[in-house]
Amino acid sequence: MAVLFSRIKGMLFLLFLPCFCSGQSTPPLLRFSVFLDPSNMVYLRWDRDEQELMMFELQVHTTGWVAFGFSPHGELPGSDIVIGGVFPNGSIYFSVS
Repeated sequence: MAVLFSRIKGMLFLLFLPCFCSGQSTPPLLRFSVFLDPSNMVYLRWDRDEQELMMFELQVHTTGWVAFGFSPHGELPGSDIVIGGVFPNGSIYFSVS
């Protein structure tokens, strides 16, 4: 299971970066979606391909940063987390832990 999450963690960085930086006008076709909060401020879309490679898109109304995590047991300790945001000068940052 740890190998799977390590693979996902590495792929998240690669998948999130093109979504924010490429300026693509056509979003990827992702079959599944859900709002993650009652105010409909956090929207998650996802899908997987034949090799079970997961692709995620997270749309968030935020003041400048967002964190997204994966856990095999639903708790913060031991989870894989991606943190990203926009600095006041407009540059984008990501951190994977």
